[in-house]
This record gives sequence, C-alpha cells and structure tokens, in this order.
Amino acid sequence: MKVADFIVNCLADYGIGKVFVVSGSANCNLLDAFTRTKKIQYVAMMHEQAAGFAAEGYAKISGKPGVALATSGPGGMNLVTPIGNCFYDSVPCLFITGQVNSGFLRPDPAIRQVGFQEADIVSIVAPITKYAKLILAPQSVKYELQKALTLASSGRPGPTLLDIPMDVQKKEIEPENMAGFEGVSADRSFDLAEVDERIDDYLSDLQGSKRPVLLVGGGVRLAGAVEECRRLSGLLKVPVFPTWNALDTVPSDFDYYGGRIGTYGGPGRNFGIQNSDLLLAMGCRFSGRITGGNVKSFARAARKYAVDIDRALLERKWQQVDIDENIYCDAKVFLEKLIEKSSTRTLPDFSSWLRRVQEWRDKYDPVRQAYYEQNEPTNPYVFIRCLSDLMKKEDIFVGDCGGNIVVSNHAFKTKEGQRYITNNGNSPMGFSFAGALGAWFAATPYSQVVCVIGDGGFNMNIQELQTAKTYGISVKTFIMNNHSYGIIKAYQDTNLGGRYVDSDPASGYAAPDFIRISDAYGIKTFAVRRNDEIEQVVRNVLAYEGPAVCDVDCGGWYDYSPRIFGFGTPIEDMYPYLPRDEFRSNMLIEPWEGWENPEMPTDVSSKKGAME
Repeated sequence: MKVADFIVNCLADYGIGKVFVVSGSANCNLLDAFTRTKKIQYVAMMHEQAAGFAAEGYAKISGKPGVALATSGPGGMNLVTPIGNCFYDSVPCLFITGQVNSGFLRPDPAIRQVGFQEADIVSIVAPITKYAKLILAPQSVKYELQKALTLASSGRPGPTLLDIPMDVQKKEIEPENMAGFEGVSADRSFDLAEVDERIDDYLSDLQGSKRPVLLVGGGVRLAGAVEECRRLSGLLKVPVFPTWNALDTVPSDFDYYGGRIGTYGGPGRNFGIQNSDLLLAMGCRFSGRITGGNVKSFARAARKYAVDIDRALLERKWQQVDIDENIYCDAKVFLEKLIEKSSTRTLPDFSSWLRRVQEWRDKYDPVRQAYYEQNEPTNPYVFIRCLSDLMKKEDIFVGDCGGNIVVSNHAFKTKEGQRYITNNGNSPMGFSFAGALGAWFAATPYSQVVCVIGDGGFNMNIQELQTAKTYGISVKTFIMNNHSYGIIKAYQDTNLGGRYVDSDPASGYAAPDFIRISDAYGIKTFAVRRNDEIEQVVRNVLAYEGPAVCDVDCGGWYDYSPRIFGFGTPIEDMYPYLPRDEFRSNMLIEPWEGWENPEMPTDVSSKKGAME
C-alpha cells in the first residue's frame, strides 16, 4: 500500500467523511489516493484559506476533526490563518501539506531554499499548532498520523499539521508491520480528590450566596458537556451567561438564560454578571471582550471559581482576572461530580435573583423599537431579529467577524437545538462563507445552513461561490452590506478623531455589486433594501432549493450598541447611557470608584467628549 492510500483510508476509518483540498504538484499523490476509495471524498475548494475555514466549520458541526489538504510553499502558507483560527478557538483539525521531494529539502536553515516552492511550513506553524511534523521516514506515517489525530482531539483541542514530501507519499509500506501511536494524553491526569474538595467549597459558598451566576464558555461543548451544563442549571436555578463561543450551549430560550455579556454587552447590559456575588466559570478564558479593559472591575463583588482543562489559564501569575479558586478538570467530569453532590443537598432559593436578572435581560433588549420606525435603509438589528425568528430549531447559523457579528450576537435569539458558530479568537474576515460550506457537509439533511457576513468579509472569499455552484451547496448567505468596514469606522471615530482611512468609499474601501457577481457564478440572488421587505425576502431565501446570496443594504449603519467607551470603563456602564438614577437603581453593589455616568451623547463627537 502507498503512504498516500494509507493516509486517506485512515482518515475514513476515523469517521471523517470529507477532506477540503486545493491541488498542486506536491500533493497530487495524496489527492490521487481518493480515486482508489469510496469511503471518503474530497471537496475541491478554490483557495487554501477557504479550505481551512471549511475544515473548521466541518469540525465544529460534525464533532470529528476537520481535514484540509494543500500543496507546498504558498499552498501551505495560505493555511496559516485557518490554522490560527483552530488554535485560538480550540478546534480539532488536521492540516496536511505536500512537500518537495526529500532530496531537494534545504540541508540547513542557513540555506534559504533548494526545492521549487519549498517552505518550512512546520516551523512557520509551530507556535499555532499542538503538533507539527515533517515525515521523512515512510515507516513512521502510521505513528505520526495517529498521533496528529489524537492530539488534535484530546485535552484542549486544536490543530495539528503533517508535512509529507512527494517521494514519501509514493512509497510502499506494510501498515500491519508499522508501529502505531499509543500515547495517553497527560491532560487527563486530574486530581479528583482535589476537585471534590473544591466542589465542596463552592457548594458551601453557594449556601451563603445571594446572587450566584454561572459563566459558560466554549469549552463546555468541547468537553461534550452541554446536557450536563443544562442539568446543573436546573438544579441550582441560577442565572447562566454564555460567552460568544457558547451562544448555542446556553440558548436564548433556556429557562435560566441570563443574557449576554462583555464589552458589547447585549440583552441585560451586563447588570447580572456585574452584580453577582458568586461566579462559577467553566471552559472560559476571561478574554478582554468579556471583561473590558478595566479587568479589576469585572464581577468585582463575586467570589470567583474557574474550571478549565488548560493548566496555563489557571496559573495565577498569568491571570488578569483575580480568580479565588482554580480547578484543573475536564468540564464534563467536573459537572458530573457537581451534579451528583448538588442532588443530595438542600439548596437556597434564588428565584427572586433569577427574576431580577431576566427582567434586566428583557428590559434592555439591544433591538430597540426606534429601529423599526425608520423603514429605509434596512436596519441590521431588525434584520437579524427577523432572521432569528424564521430559522428553525435544527438550523445552523454561521457568523463572520467585525460589525456584523456584533449585531448578530446582540440580536439573534438562539433556540435549543440550533448551532451558532463563528470564529471568535482569531476572527478573520471571510471565515463564515467558507466555514458555512464546510458546516453544510457535516449537517443533517433537515438542517438549513445560514451564513451571515459583511460586505468586507464576503470579498475575502467570494471565489468560493464557484464551490457552492459546483457541489450544489445550498447555504443561504446574507451579506450585511453597510458599504464600509463599519467596526473600523467606529474605532476611528472613538480613537482617531473620525479620520477615516481605508474604511469607506471616500477613504479607499469600496464593495462591488454582489448581485451581478453572484449572478455571474450562476447563484440565485435576492435583495433587501427596506425593513418592510425583510420578512418576505428572508422566507423566500430560506425556501429556495440551492445556494443563494441575499444583499442586505444597511446604508452606512455602524452604530453597534450597547457597547462601552474607554479602556477604563466597567462593562456595566454602557452606551447608550442610561439616566443616572436608572443606572444607579440597577446597581446592587457600589459603582466603580470614580464612576461618573455622562448624559447620553447625541452624536459621535459627543461620545468622544463624554469618554474623555
């Protein structure tokens, strides 16, 4: 058996159904192996970056490692961004690159290059992979492939890479005579007695708490602990807050859903998390998008517990948020133990606190009535809320980055059973279109896959319209077109005096006519120009059998709120600012020292003045 055939068949035996590829001379032998099996198929993408994004989307929906295959040199280097995506969002993916013949590899780093399109991709991606290896010995391929797949999925998941020279791909091997990988992940060596002690401490603190909350991160789903998380919530009956990576783990229709948190807030404007007195965070790394720049003001009255499988995140010397109790454990193991212990205890009644948090959640809805009153152009918040209402419980939402993901995270109400994915850690423009193509291949036949993306992001991978056409991928793509890099304009307003550079048509950025381009690819197109068109057009798009693109004209909208202004602002003090008395009545703890809530600004210039 050839090395290439062994690799492709091993991927199939691992349960991987699709591999996302772009061909080149250095990976042709690997691609040729697909012609000798029916157990697994390749998907021919138009660009390696898109192939990597598709593999990520496939992994997030299927639960299996995603796989992307590229050629040497520029092919492998085009995978760097999706590899970074998977590293920072903890996504299990295997990236395979072809390499020049081993006889043409540079003999020493002092030599810049020998082979045509030679590049040391292993060294390039080493900081953003869990494992990266150049395979020179054909007899090691079984060990290396099994190791790469195991490490990608174990502990805190992430990307791995195998780089395979052309001559090695063609070598004959006897797999039954080759050594396999039998390593056991050290990440599973939890001190369960210590975990039990910390759980007892938490339950003791819970007995004396008045305002406890749960903070749920993306690590809960990665641990396969979604149901356990919901069971625990039902036992404790306390408000639960998802991070942006967990909006489908704790959906908006969940009984104990408390709202959304962070620098862009969302339903509840952060009052629940900021007023808490006991916080249990699971699978959450307390990023700056959660805490804001004033880290010490985050949940400042709460005793804080953190559960994580990444030891480094539990090192006090590296923690920006002061955590009182750090618990090294898999989220599923921890939740099972906490559920067992909670089930045997009489717990306090937190119903009045839960009601208060959910009153904040419902009262401070980011989709304000005023947005419905101006019909033209389309208001993005009104659009996303309507899309949310029309999508079914089994559907999959794939979001991009920048202003459109802020609007989506503010306005989209997730339902139990839905999947809601994006890439939050690396957050590259253009992820969601290619990611949605990958998600579509992993979805059930009953699931509609919807992509929401900005005009800037769609430009980044617009060539994948051909992939959608070639394979009949019936992803429904909505372009939130505000004719600008809206999130950049907002930054330039806040920090650079409104001096726009490369962010709108007047300063160098402009988007093409997406309708005409999509038509040229043979893709069905739709358009929304006003609020009163939204519902019918969305219904038509979702009902269409096949790939479709809808251009949603949002004029020049880029007012993403609620949000905080200023690096030192606590996350409960959000724009649009509340009247002072109302703000103070919502604070059950003392406002941050030196707090002074200005009157609501009426335009961009007064926002800057208020912040100063």
